[in-house]
Amino acid sequence: MAAGAQHRGEAGGHDWARLALWLVGGTMAYNVVEAGVALFAGVTARSIALVGFGLDSVIECAAGAVMLHRLAVQAQGHDSEAIERSETRARRFIGATFLLLALYVLLQAGWSLLRREPAAESVLGIALAVLSLVIMPLVAWGKLRTAAALGSTALRAEAKETLACSYLSFTLLLGLVANATVGWWWADPFAALAMVPWLVREGIEGVRGEECGCAQGEGTGRGE
Repeated sequence: MAAGAQHRGEAGGHDWARLALWLVGGTMAYNVVEAGVALFAGVTARSIALVGFGLDSVIECAAGAVMLHRLAVQAQGHDSEAIERSETRARRFIGATFLLLALYVLLQAGWSLLRREPAAESVLGIALAVLSLVIMPLVAWGKLRTAAALGSTALRAEAKETLACSYLSFTLLLGLVANATVGWWWADPFAALAMVPWLVREGIEGVRGEECGCAQGEGTGRGE
């Protein structure tokens, strides 16, 4: 009975690990498309918020790649010290990139406000924001549930990247719709600035990754 229960537990853990790989891989694929569409629409419409959204998608791709490597390390049975070192380096890298993005948004949005340069309407950008606002919360929920089953704090952290996309989708949609419907030229840079607190918070947490104890409870991935 005990052996059978252990076997079922290990099988369940492998199932959750495979689901994690599918969720992270699927998110990466979506973010590649999202980044391309957002950057194209942002440059075309001169929208700081859309360009920032596209760059955030690039960051999420980097986070997804790191997480895929992280899951591979776990699957290969590396010791907890190796996992913790990999985790710390990844979180510092992603955190630094978030802070750079926050700086970019501050400078570009401030410049747009100073020059009073309006962004053009972007139907494509609005459609992208709506799509992401529908998809990303569901994906984040799936990742959080999978992270709980695996006992993986790293996957929980990556799920926060997906939640960040949901937040940015909401602020982006507000700015684009306000600009398109009532002509508030300042709505786009203000929507971009609304991203900054989240970006800074995520960046600081990432840079301080060595203090978060991210590797605790992740060594086995058996859904204990």
